[in-house]
Amino acid sequence: MNDLNAVHDNPPLHRFELEVDGHVAFSEYARTPDVITFMHTEVPEAMAGKGIGSKLIRGALDLVRADGLKVIALCPFVKTYIEKHPDAADLSKHPVNATPPQERQS
Repeated sequence: MNDLNAVHDNPPLHRFELEVDGHVAFSEYARTPDVITFMHTEVPEAMAGKGIGSKLIRGALDLVRADGLKVIALCPFVKTYIEKHPDAADLSKHPVNATPPQERQS
C-alpha cells in the first residue's frame, strides 16, 4: 500500500495506520460512541521528515469527521496538527487553545 492517502482504521489495534514503502506509521486511540481520543502517534525513523505524520493525521481526521466523532488530542502531535489547521478545529471536543476549566479565574 504505497498510496499516501490510504489511511485506514485498524479497530483491533485501536489505531489509524498509513503504510508507505513497507513501513507503517500509526496513531493510537481510545474510542467511545461520540468521541475519539488520540493517545500516541508514531512514525518509523525511515519515514521521518517526509510529512508522513501529517498525512496520517489528516487522513485519520477525515475518517473521524465522516463518522461524526469529536476529538480529544492527548497526543502532542495531533494537538499541534489541529492547532495549525483551522479546518480541523471543529473536530476538537474542547476549543483549541482554550484554558482548562480548573485554570480559569472566577
